[in-house]
Amino acid sequence: MSKVTKIPTHFRLLTSLRALGPYLRESQSKEGFYLFDCLGVCVNDKKSPEEREFWGWWLELEQQENQFAARYRIGKYNSLGEWVDEPLPKKAVADVNRIQNSFHQSLLTMLKNEYEIDVVLHDESVEFV
Repeated sequence: MSKVTKIPTHFRLLTSLRALGPYLRESQSKEGFYLFDCLGVCVNDKKSPEEREFWGWWLELEQQENQFAARYRIGKYNSLGEWVDEPLPKKAVADVNRIQNSFHQSLLTMLKNEYEIDVVLHDESVEFV
């Protein structure tokens, strides 16, 4: 007999996702859709903090029936507070990939262990190495 996965409530999921670290953008998340981002590498740390831009990644995690699809994107978080799809400079790639891979493994482990939910990469997701 196959086991049917029951997706937990939105609020229970939020509690678990918050525990993964500072990446969850709770105010931009809603039931079935969760937004995460990581400001991995400062573009120019000589600028004042409110004007700084960062290289990093963001994730749109969408519920698809009894699993989640992860759409990762990479780029620059600009001084307007917006993500822009942009290739990473070579000096930022290793750090951004390391942080993303660590986060992704934690996400997979938590969802599998706590809820028996799988995560698949979305067709439009960026591949990290």
